[in-house]
Amino acid sequence: MNIFQAIKMALKSILSNKMRSFLTMLGIIIGVGAVIIMVSLVQSSTAQIKEQMESMGTNLITAMLTGRSSTRNLTMADMQKLVDDNPKYFISVAPSVTGNPTIKVGTENNSTSLIGTNQNYSSIHNYEVEFGRFITEHDCTIRNKTVVIGKYIQTQYFPGEDPIGQQMKISGQLYTVVGVLKSKTTTIAQGSQDDTVIIPYSSAQRLLRNAIIRSYSFQAVDAEIADKASEKLEELLLKLLGSTSAYRVMNQAQMLESVESITGTMSLMLGGIAGISLLVGGIGIMNIMLVSVTERTREIGIRKAIGARRGSILTQFLIESIVVSLLGGIIGIGFGLAGTKMIGDAINVKTTVSLAVMALSTGFSVGIGVFFGWYPANKASKLNPIDALRFE
Repeated sequence: MNIFQAIKMALKSILSNKMRSFLTMLGIIIGVGAVIIMVSLVQSSTAQIKEQMESMGTNLITAMLTGRSSTRNLTMADMQKLVDDNPKYFISVAPSVTGNPTIKVGTENNSTSLIGTNQNYSSIHNYEVEFGRFITEHDCTIRNKTVVIGKYIQTQYFPGEDPIGQQMKISGQLYTVVGVLKSKTTTIAQGSQDDTVIIPYSSAQRLLRNAIIRSYSFQAVDAEIADKASEKLEELLLKLLGSTSAYRVMNQAQMLESVESITGTMSLMLGGIAGISLLVGGIGIMNIMLVSVTERTREIGIRKAIGARRGSILTQFLIESIVVSLLGGIIGIGFGLAGTKMIGDAINVKTTVSLAVMALSTGFSVGIGVFFGWYPANKASKLNPIDALRFE
């Protein structure tokens, strides 16, 4: 018997017991689908996070001041002096005073992300102004009530009109729109980087009643010396604050490594959980194949009596097991692709399914068919033809 005849017989056997075959495949379908959905969602989310982080600049260094074990609080003037005294390492610094106030334009109002900063923030975080201008040093000096808005804010509150010069209320105070940022994301949506307003840090301190600035962004001279610049910043902050627990410094490369490490672990963990479904599906295949061997004992006896070799019987049942698992894998891929798209749309994540994940899932399902189909196939091939013919 050649392989094509074996596949034809396997398909005939599967179609003759459609419901049983489908239930046998179900574990493989769920397992393959779950692997594709879970791994693809983690990979897509990771890619989106990395894209957002890389869009902020690869030479970005963030310093967080915790205030623990420190006898003083650093000001923007202190941080600017660090930059001015170390031109070999740093280009500029920008403070960050953040909050989630309510903004109102006409009758429309909602909460959004607010950043209080200075003129350096746009270059440090790779923000580009589409039209209008960014926050200036003068705005910060005189606590000007000017605001630069993200693309989502423009489309939501100023659809089809020029927002420059118009006013909006932030926590009940009037601010004048002076600029609109270019979109930072592929999908302009609420809660994204485009759903933000930027005002002078001095105005934000007063608006949010937050006199102490806890977060600063430094721009290293280039990405190659970002690690050295981070070490230098830690050294300088230790001298000023007197305690390593009073601050935390992290550069963009370190943050990307942390994200990749965490999401890599999550992928393995979720893939392992989904792989259990494949294992259960394989046990189901072995169970049904054993039943099939029992049901077709007389058929095996007749085939052996007319000259069928042990290898032919083994191949027939092994191929039948592989076909069942392969069909389950193919259906599972379709289920996984559809599920990934639906969940991605629901959580606003642009999803992609890599060919490697699909190939690995399919290969694993075929491997399951071989592994769990071998025992029933081997049992069938070893049947004594006389005993098989007597079987009722």
